[in-house]
Amino acid sequence: MTKFKTLDDLPDDLHGKRVLVRVDLNVPMDGASVADDTRLRAMLPSVLELADKGALVLLLSHFGRPKGQSRPDMSTAQLVRPLTALTGRSVRFIEDCQGPEAERAIMTMLPGNIGILENTRFHLGEEANDPGLAKGMAALGDYYVNDAFSAAHRAHASTEGVAHFLPSFAGRAMEAELKALEQALGNPERPVAAVVGGAKVSSKLAVLGHLVGKVDHLIIGGGMANTFLKSTGVPVGQSLVEEDRVKDAEALLGKAELQNVRVMLPKDVIIASEFSPDADIQTVGIREMPEDIGHKRSGGGWRILDIGPVTSAEYAEVIRQAKTVVWNGPMGVFEMQPFAGGTLAVAQAVCNATESGATTIVGGGDSVAAIEQMGLSDCVTHISTGGGASLEFLEGVTLPGVAALRDREK
Repeated sequence: MTKFKTLDDLPDDLHGKRVLVRVDLNVPMDGASVADDTRLRAMLPSVLELADKGALVLLLSHFGRPKGQSRPDMSTAQLVRPLTALTGRSVRFIEDCQGPEAERAIMTMLPGNIGILENTRFHLGEEANDPGLAKGMAALGDYYVNDAFSAAHRAHASTEGVAHFLPSFAGRAMEAELKALEQALGNPERPVAAVVGGAKVSSKLAVLGHLVGKVDHLIIGGGMANTFLKSTGVPVGQSLVEEDRVKDAEALLGKAELQNVRVMLPKDVIIASEFSPDADIQTVGIREMPEDIGHKRSGGGWRILDIGPVTSAEYAEVIRQAKTVVWNGPMGVFEMQPFAGGTLAVAQAVCNATESGATTIVGGGDSVAAIEQMGLSDCVTHISTGGGASLEFLEGVTLPGVAALRDREK
């Protein structure tokens, strides 16, 4: 278990103390409104706890990819109004994230105030993890709290560098992410089922390889399952396949067999004549895939777009019987209703497993969307907002932002 200090290790009285809190304000916008405030809501417990203890809470974050340029459309100033509404507190904007201008603004703040510092990526040194920039940021605070697990896989000045100059702690969201993921993969209650989907094997090959040594059941769906099916000799028509990864898929299946890990692949699939919700659709066994590359309607061929009902039921049963479940990635083209059934079946099964006492962790945009669409987000032990950080954690990679929080003398 990674050792790190949390907010519980901060002094009880933070009256007037300046606390730099690295959060993730990089949220999608719809005009002046936040299209998805999941990451903003995740940071609220830390921000409000610190403010209630009298701290001057200074929020550090990137926003978009300005590449070292000051761009009004990527200023964190546009997050002031949404955060004011979410916190129910007055939130002010500070026009830099280091330097004398920021220092002067902070001097006018009162205990319990919340401030948003300007986009860290307006400085080229942010992504380069420049020690000078990190030291400049650290000069604004007395303590540093990292509550942005979603950015912890980046060794940037605000995610890793600052921690070398201030006493550093994990925020409540970071603490929850790390405890959940380490519980699931460190010393989990068995059996452990990992459900991995998505379009491409290449993006998750390292994850799959690491999970083989950790789980009892490895359940594979989505477009990546096509590459595995082809490696076993199953015809997949015109489905998405990474030809250069077929050998890798075959090797992973061999590794799993040697370690007595059960890899589950689709037994039946939903196929369509084209990539469209209005296509001709059939449900077939994997050995019944039509090979007609000249389909009458599309001029193309059949392709797999979801797992079938038999597979959904089999996957769901294994998930329901598991004591620990990790799910990342959809089972099909979830965005199109005719091909969402497999993903929704997995979502329901994960909920059922939770209700039976299992530890369940869901990550990845489509997986989380499925859980939320079904109104089951409260029926999961932990929903990760980590994105790329979650994937790298599942690969067994040490995350720089997490490593910087490990206990050491400051």
